[in-house]
Amino acid sequence: MSEDRPEPDRVDGAPHPRETAVLIGQEAAETAFLDAYNSGRLHHGWLLTGPEGVGKATLAWRIARFLLATPEGDGGMFAAPPPGTLDIPEDHPVARRIAALSESRLFLLRRAWDEDRKRLKSVITVDEVRRLKSFLGLSAADGGRRVVIVDDADAMNPSAANALLKLLEEPPRGVVLLLVSHQPARLLPTIRSRCRVLRLGPLDAAGVARALAAARAEPAEPQALAELAGGSVGAAIRIANLDGVTLYKGLIELFATLPRLDRPRALALAEAAAGKGAEARFDLTLSLIDLLLARLARTGATGAAPPEALAGEAALLIRLAPDARAGRIWADLAQTLGLRARRGRAVNLDPAALLLDMVLRIDETAAQIAPR
Repeated sequence: MSEDRPEPDRVDGAPHPRETAVLIGQEAAETAFLDAYNSGRLHHGWLLTGPEGVGKATLAWRIARFLLATPEGDGGMFAAPPPGTLDIPEDHPVARRIAALSESRLFLLRRAWDEDRKRLKSVITVDEVRRLKSFLGLSAADGGRRVVIVDDADAMNPSAANALLKLLEEPPRGVVLLLVSHQPARLLPTIRSRCRVLRLGPLDAAGVARALAAARAEPAEPQALAELAGGSVGAAIRIANLDGVTLYKGLIELFATLPRLDRPRALALAEAAAGKGAEARFDLTLSLIDLLLARLARTGATGAAPPEALAGEAALLIRLAPDARAGRIWADLAQTLGLRARRGRAVNLDPAALLLDMVLRIDETAAQIAPR
């Protein structure tokens, strides 16, 4: 890929997963793969699932380096002991070639560049899978393994998914396919059934902090960032890049005025998040509103506020969601507003108007729960 083109599987402000040597907090998934490898039951298709940003792609690249750098043993008397880790030295020739995207035994299937529109395509097309078929039609130079990384499999259009399914049904010898999926329910059931699943979970706050440090990210408020990111390092980096902690603080201050909404503050929030060139900030604002509603619903359902992202948040959550009934109301509203937001974006509704309408609906709901 040309240096001036964005990579669809890279998060701004963080190393690419192929450049990340250490995977934090996903020891169970790594162990499950190693156990399969060491037992001689290496499946040809692996589906790496879990929330976005928890390390699925990093694990896929670690597995690829491991498989391509580890010679296939014959199991004889003088065979090397079974490996206990996926680690490969950074100066290993395979590691260097993979970092440079020049490893001939590796194929990366991801969204391609649209030359006509000068942007990344929104889906993985069947043309990309045809390129994969050509790759698999060639024999490896050394007769050894080959690895395919699909990142992410959710982005395949129907034609691409069906073409990939045929490869999973009749895989060439020595080929391992690693499918990264944030939403496996969107995949064809037949694709899921032909893969062994490795599930990765969200990281705890300490794990997020360690992963951010490994990614050379040093946010000002790591504890708040970890809580807002929901255990996703990728989300934490995106939030940090857009100063999302400050944005969430603004939402908390706005919600503190409910059910007597501070309309000038609400209007300022909508305009700031929906100005020209502010698409990413607008998306983050929608996500943080959804998160705050979810935390209200959780507070009402459990009778206790989740760990605070910011000082004073717990008192606000308890005031606006004092009981299970309030929790259900907030949960229903979150679902309704999420649907309205998707529809509004689909018809290019003015972003500021969309945000302001959402805030007004939130104010009306707060009035039902906490009378003026």
